[in-house]
Amino acid sequence: MMIKPSTCLRNEYNDIAEFCKTEKQPVFLTKNGEGDLVVMSLEAYSYREELLDMREKLLEAEANRLNGAKVFTPEEVSQRLEDIINGNLR
Repeated sequence: MMIKPSTCLRNEYNDIAEFCKTEKQPVFLTKNGEGDLVVMSLEAYSYREELLDMREKLLEAEANRLNGAKVFTPEEVSQRLEDIINGNLR
């Protein structure tokens, strides 16, 4: 974990950007000794957003399952996908 004062963002932007991209880690910035901002690469941010979106969908699916929604076995899913690919919709 890298923690830097906020003034480093202006003075060391290229170094901070390179660190975020190569190490795939965020940099935490402080202002007056207190946590203020987190800087990360666009790639890391996008990945994090995708993970959070997937987690939200999985939690919703699990809640639906617990509330009695119909579930499918892996075999049923595979067969359905094969039918769709082959144009054999039921």
